[in-house]
Amino acid sequence: MGLPLFVLLLPLCCVSGLPFYNGFYYSNNLNGRNSGNDHGAGVFNGVKLTVETPEETLFSHRGATVTLPCRYRYEPALLSPRPVRIKWWKLSENETLEQDVLVAIGPRHRSFGDYRGRVRLRQGSEREVSLEIRDLRLEDYGRYRCEVIDGLEDESGLVELELRGVVFPYQHPRGRYQFNFHEAQRACEEQDAVVASFEQLFRAWEEGLDWCNAGWLQDASVQYPIRQTRHACGGLGLEPGVRSYGPRHRRLHRYDVFCFAAAHKGQVYYLEHSERLTLAEAKEACQEDGAQIAKVGQLFAAWKFRGLDRCDAGWLADGSTRYPVAHPRLHCGSVEPGVRSFGFPDPQSRSFGVYCYRPR
Repeated sequence: MGLPLFVLLLPLCCVSGLPFYNGFYYSNNLNGRNSGNDHGAGVFNGVKLTVETPEETLFSHRGATVTLPCRYRYEPALLSPRPVRIKWWKLSENETLEQDVLVAIGPRHRSFGDYRGRVRLRQGSEREVSLEIRDLRLEDYGRYRCEVIDGLEDESGLVELELRGVVFPYQHPRGRYQFNFHEAQRACEEQDAVVASFEQLFRAWEEGLDWCNAGWLQDASVQYPIRQTRHACGGLGLEPGVRSYGPRHRRLHRYDVFCFAAAHKGQVYYLEHSERLTLAEAKEACQEDGAQIAKVGQLFAAWKFRGLDRCDAGWLADGSTRYPVAHPRLHCGSVEPGVRSFGFPDPQSRSFGVYCYRPR
């Protein structure tokens, strides 16, 4: 009976929102086996431990404070409190690696890495062990596991956190397919973004993203989203969707990259200037205006979340020239909203203005 039970429950162990099943039950009763077999519930001394987390994905934005809910309970309820150990960690994109976030025993707790000083347990009610994260960063999105450890018994649940943001394809100044995976990561970071996850790319595809060049994703797979099928993008015989090349060698293979930029509190604006500027002059003009030249991710976020709409091409920090169109119109590019690109012109060209970014 033990093996069929394990096979039945194993596929459920990684479903977001469901209590996590750790593969075995523990019982202090050595003379007989416990009959409890509920998913996500450990049984000891006739008492069942259950961890509860929300099924729905939580959404927030960069710089915000968010609470990841987690509670545990005993059935039947215990009259006196029991000492437990709480552990929160974050799963990698493919859920094979773990990053410690916080551990706590009673009033004592310890946070780790980039979470140090930004996280704490919220225990507003009995047996609440929710995780509060302050000053959310781009890399904070993902799946978090809440684990409750009572003696030899441990149970846990998943919470999925997503930031509101925008996915955009990014190419090297030299052109198509120039980044290995590590270079792609740096390129996104330089544009105030991170490499997008598959979930983020899929959501962008659902919202209309159509791009024929393959790009790296966070799990080191290479994919691209197609809304309109065509010969140059997989052929006419395939349905629209996200095409996948599968995992690629992180160092040897080269592609473009899909970056993810979250909404920000700063202001992106087109600098009204008396004349067109070179790239160096554009950077200096933003500084003189009390700002800095905008990055690509900042421009995309301003277009997506603040409705930035301007038909004038301007320099950005990476040496590209682009302009955001929230309301398509005649003589302003495509009939679809988006950020138009003029590529990477000669830095000495005086054919463009500049987009600046002022933090708040």
